[in-house]
Amino acid sequence: MASSPIFRRPGQAYGIVLSMQATVGDRLHVHSNSVGNPDRVAEILEVRGDEGSPPYLVRFPDGHETLVFPGPDSVVEHSKAGPRLSRRFLG
Repeated sequence: MASSPIFRRPGQAYGIVLSMQATVGDRLHVHSNSVGNPDRVAEILEVRGDEGSPPYLVRFPDGHETLVFPGPDSVVEHSKAGPRLSRRFLG
């Protein structure tokens, strides 16, 4: 019986799961999963998970704010300005 190859993403070690991490001010880029629908980009306002993990409170350019649990079609674009204080801590 021939064994089948194990597939993994380049740069990912076996048995290690890479988690998404973000800070306030980063952008969440959600890639479209269907033809004709544009990608969406939102600013991360709050990080509610431990050590930068989801969920994130985000604001889209149209002003809509929502709590997001990003899926595999999402990427965090880190801010060059560095982390900012969350609105939750500004009182």
